[in-house]
Amino acid sequence: MVVGVMGAMPEEIDPILKRLENVKKHEVADNVYYTAFYGSLDLVVAYSKIGKVFSALTAATMIEKFGVQKMLFSGVAGAISPALHIGDLVAATKLCQHDLDITAFGHPYGYVPEGKVYVEADPRLLEIAASVAYKQGVKLKRGIIATGDQFVADAERKAWIGQTFNADALEMEGASVAVVCDALGVPFFVLRAISDAADMDAGFDFDAFLQSSAVKSADFIFMILDELDQA
Repeated sequence: MVVGVMGAMPEEIDPILKRLENVKKHEVADNVYYTAFYGSLDLVVAYSKIGKVFSALTAATMIEKFGVQKMLFSGVAGAISPALHIGDLVAATKLCQHDLDITAFGHPYGYVPEGKVYVEADPRLLEIAASVAYKQGVKLKRGIIATGDQFVADAERKAWIGQTFNADALEMEGASVAVVCDALGVPFFVLRAISDAADMDAGFDFDAFLQSSAVKSADFIFMILDELDQA
């Protein structure tokens, strides 16, 4: 099985690459992709760079050029829900684009014609994640994740996204990866560790907790890989 593991930044995939052996580098479409074996799995690992365009390009390249059959995204996010705190793990049940706006034509926020507001994550991968969390004693929360080409550090904007999309967390890549995987028929799973509260302190908290949160997300991704390897 060919499994893709994505992040947006080097900090999000470095903890993954450090645990792999005999890693090969491939330069495609102005980015670097890493391949390695992990048990019976053929892994393709990459960081996309920040934002929806780059993450969509990277996801499509991993699927079309490297034959990825399942996609796992590991990274960090800002909390919207007051129930989420720095370091918490949240698995996306569905994802939306909070900055997509053609409401002038009578459509809801996040919608484009022939599209949909929410893209749902793969139920089977969510089940595997829940089983792994239970067996390992890890707290894993589920929620709606909102994506946009904005680093949100504003309480008013955060509240609007939460109310408009019933979102629990926000970031800058998940929904675009979801759209690509959904269109190409590839099951996907998006995991985020909370690094900040998307408020006026978000910039400081993000810098302070990026690395530790990224490592926590990566550790859980490896638990899922172990489960897929045994399947």
